[in-house]
Amino acid sequence: MPSNDVRTLLQAAVPTAVAGAVAAAISAGIAGGKGALGAVVATLVVILFMGIGLIVLQRTAKSLPHLFQAMGLMLYTAQLLLLFIFVAVFKDTSLFNPKAFAITLVATTLVWIGAQARAHMKAKILYVEPESSEGDKPKKKGPSA
Repeated sequence: MPSNDVRTLLQAAVPTAVAGAVAAAISAGIAGGKGALGAVVATLVVILFMGIGLIVLQRTAKSLPHLFQAMGLMLYTAQLLLLFIFVAVFKDTSLFNPKAFAITLVATTLVWIGAQARAHMKAKILYVEPESSEGDKPKKKGPSA
């Protein structure tokens, strides 16, 4: 994985983990241990889903650049649907507090998206290939004076 991709992944995952820790502390204060567990599970789900999505999107951009935009839209739609499915599956669980889980899931998803957008805005990635000095210049044809 190239260093730009790792940097983007870290710049999105670290703020998300911090937001998840804050949510776990708040949930522990409000809902006890089950609230903290719900917040931790939600944070891990978001980091896992969004991290895998970012890796897939970066690989698509490198191998199939003409599908990048469509793949991005499909990927984000699939991620949101999977997150909604997780909320629906665990809404009546007794393993952890489902409200803390759902609120943390939404909050950490928003933090991830914001941090990822910030990382992309700050990245200095060339979008035009610079010309090489001598190797790629076309040779002049015709008579020389």
